[in-house]
Amino acid sequence: QVQLVESGGGLVQPGGSLRLSCAASRSVFVSSETGWYRRAEGKERELVASITSGGGTSYADSAKARFTISRDNAKNTVYLQMNSLKPEDTAVYYCNLKGVLYSGRFDYYWGQGTQVTVSS
Repeated sequence: QVQLVESGGGLVQPGGSLRLSCAASRSVFVSSETGWYRRAEGKERELVASITSGGGTSYADSAKARFTISRDNAKNTVYLQMNSLKPEDTAVYYCNLKGVLYSGRFDYYWGQGTQVTVSS
């Protein structure tokens, strides 16, 4: 079983920056994709950014010019650098790991989430 731990959230003023981390307890996939999701109060969950084990990335339109997703395979960790933060970025951010196990089966895991609040 894989455990995912998110960190790096907090309170920041508009225009500020935060870097979120998603660390996996161990590597169990032949290939994988890690996504950063967020859920704001009163809104549905949305995908913010994702990165594959091969390094391919994708972003939501709202994040494309301001956020950067990256990974450190040696540390089993994925990062989300968030710059020029806006109040509408306020949400609980959590990561999802999915991929193919060495057995050939598909599996996925969710972290518990980290709160990001952008306010004066």
